Amino acid sequence: MSILLIGGEKGGTGKTTLAVNLAALRALQGRDVLLIDTDIQASASYWAQSRDEAGTQPRVACIQKFGKGLQTEARDLARRYQDLIIDAGGRDSVELRSALVVAERVYIPIQPSQFDIWTLGRMDDLVKTAQGFNPELRAWVVISRASTNPAVSEVTEARSLLADFEHLRLANAVVRDRIAYRKAARDGLSVEELKPGDPKAGEEMRALFQEVFDGE
Repeated sequence: MSILLIGGEKGGTGKTTLAVNLAALRALQGRDVLLIDTDIQASASYWAQSRDEAGTQPRVACIQKFGKGLQTEARDLARRYQDLIIDAGGRDSVELRSALVVAERVYIPIQPSQFDIWTLGRMDDLVKTAQGFNPELRAWVVISRASTNPAVSEVTEARSLLADFEHLRLANAVVRDRIAYRKAARDGLSVEELKPGDPKAGEEMRALFQEVFDGE
């Protein structure tokens, strides 16, 4: 059983893209997965609804949860599902803080820009506070929506800046800004299920998946 949180303070970083792709890949392994959407924009819920309407298998169950009760509800739901993946909106919210207290791992997607990196000081503090209640919590930063242009060095620059944060580690996998992610999301799919597929997008997401669920 695992409780995974995809969250952060910055909007537009691809949190829902990571959450739904990881949930679908986990379900494709035969796991009983629940996607918990705590974002008022409800993007993960719309994705799951599109998947259901298309009859795509395996099914990925999705519910919406808001407010302080998320902690208690997540602990209860963790007894019924093999994996919980929580998609938290891009802001410091009650839901984000509550999820940090129950999650085993949090992955914080950021775009490789100075503006996104500036928000990580606050996330470093939030993780530190949550670890006082949840000592098992571990946090990783995922560089997301990076340029597909190999001449752009923003990923290398971002990696050097991330060394300053005590409670955050940097994931090895990098997710780039590809049209395939948007096409897959529209149809309630993961990039692994998209036909015709995008081999590069599939490779990126499998690399992140293996890193997140290594050995589980």
